[in-house]
Amino acid sequence: MRQTKKVLAIAALTVATCWTSVSQAAFFSFPRALMLQLDRISFQEPTLPPIGHTLFCMRNPDECAVHGVDFRKRNIAMTPERLNELNTVNREVNRNITPQVYVGNLAMEPWIVSPAAGDCNDYAVTKRHALLAQGWPSRALLLSEVVVPDGEHHLVLVARMRDKDTGLDADLVLDNLNANLRPVGLTQYQWVRVESPSNPKFWSTVYVPSRLHTAMLAN
Repeated sequence: MRQTKKVLAIAALTVATCWTSVSQAAFFSFPRALMLQLDRISFQEPTLPPIGHTLFCMRNPDECAVHGVDFRKRNIAMTPERLNELNTVNREVNRNITPQVYVGNLAMEPWIVSPAAGDCNDYAVTKRHALLAQGWPSRALLLSEVVVPDGEHHLVLVARMRDKDTGLDADLVLDNLNANLRPVGLTQYQWVRVESPSNPKFWSTVYVPSRLHTAMLAN
């Protein structure tokens, strides 16, 4: 038990240090049928949120409140209009915030909505803020901490959706490192922890099987 508490305490002090480049690749082009077959986020054990998120909630309580209560817990329908909203927000925020590495104490780094310059934390919370303002429910917009291939911690936004024709679900990633919307299984990231759909203040560890190699072969 002591070891578990120690691990959680260390995890809480791990704040996303973030890559800051933005890919100019074309909009996500993998076959839609393949996209919908990819595994979704699998929530594991409750864990402590990043300290940066706790401080963000203290300064911005409405950002961490439950929005759009739905007792059926239905996911947002994956319509062209909704996908366009995600794509537009992802690209506009990536364009409007100048990449900047935070040089202070990372454990106390403020997460800021719509700064002139910022890192991945600022991009992610700004995108979530913009989509909440457009009527998206909080349960469909989950901040998630990942580790990129070079070992740096990074923050992204995950949008949970459902295809109304097939009934299949897809979790799409909005990322300041990529202009594309990507299913979680088509990233090269190691997934660490994610906000709970039921309450944005709670986080859990997460598992996402990678389908990147399979997708490359199929495409």
